[in-house]
Amino acid sequence: MIVTDIDTDRLARAASLITPEEAKKHGVDLRYINTADMENPVEYMKGLTGKDGFDDVFVFAPVAPVVEMADAILGRDGCLNFFAGPTNPNFSASFNFYNVHYASTHIVGTSGGNNEDLIESLRLMEQKKVNPSCMITHIGGLDADAQTTIDLPSIPGGKKLIYTHATMPLTAIADFRALAEKGGQHAALFADLADICEANNNLWCPEAERRLLRDIDFSI
Repeated sequence: MIVTDIDTDRLARAASLITPEEAKKHGVDLRYINTADMENPVEYMKGLTGKDGFDDVFVFAPVAPVVEMADAILGRDGCLNFFAGPTNPNFSASFNFYNVHYASTHIVGTSGGNNEDLIESLRLMEQKKVNPSCMITHIGGLDADAQTTIDLPSIPGGKKLIYTHATMPLTAIADFRALAEKGGQHAALFADLADICEANNNLWCPEAERRLLRDIDFSI
């Protein structure tokens, strides 16, 4: 399994969340590769497959060169899964239709899932094979939900976890320490949350949630 990006910090963060060593325990050869400075990233990545190309390529950014690179590294009967969700209705990219005809390459678009997918994902979480905490970057209360939904395209990070029975502004996990040092009525809470999350690779976790729920309703 190859994970590519052109941002060193993003790759480093991903590698800290799901390490190649941990993946190897499950029989997966996981590699993180920065293609930014490669003269020919297509040739390099196909070389990792013995020149055969990849069975499945997932595209997570609606960027034409990324889509075209994904197409170029597909192997015979390879599937390009476009998971990017473009906002531009005219977004397009070149696709090699010679390979569609002669190499049976194909493309699918993925958005969301069905009930069976949800059941399977819950089962994988129960089995500790999937850690959903990796996706969470912000927490907040029900009072923050509407504005968060409106501002979502401009808020960086991953998933925003909303506690529907709480009153709390949307807050980034990365800001806990700064909020604690800022002082104020809830400095002790944010200091505790910062300590807990930093000890958990800066991820939200059950211990942090339990600490938060002790001070469930507040304003800053």
